[in-house]
Amino acid sequence: MSWIVLILSGVLEAVWATALGRSEGLSKLWPSVIFGVALVASMGGLAFAMREIPTGTAYAVWVGIGAALTVVVAMISGTEAISVVKVLLVLGLVGCVIGLKLVGDSH
Repeated sequence: MSWIVLILSGVLEAVWATALGRSEGLSKLWPSVIFGVALVASMGGLAFAMREIPTGTAYAVWVGIGAALTVVVAMISGTEAISVVKVLLVLGLVGCVIGLKLVGDSH
């Protein structure tokens, strides 16, 4: 259950990061509201997941999912250019997150 919550929290990190960018310095109402709600939910989920998942692994997975999805959303929406190098780097980031999940429970 903790891993599912952590993954959803990583997705919410991408939501709040994208909303923050679209809020124009928190000057637009709805992106600012989405930012605040997603931020609280994302942090709450991270805190919940860290009850069972080691801090370093949980944080790295949370940030990795959020960062990768934020870049993908930006590329799809056209606010960031798409390049082969960027796509390969995002795939590498996703691979590292998967690797942390696979070795995260072994001591």
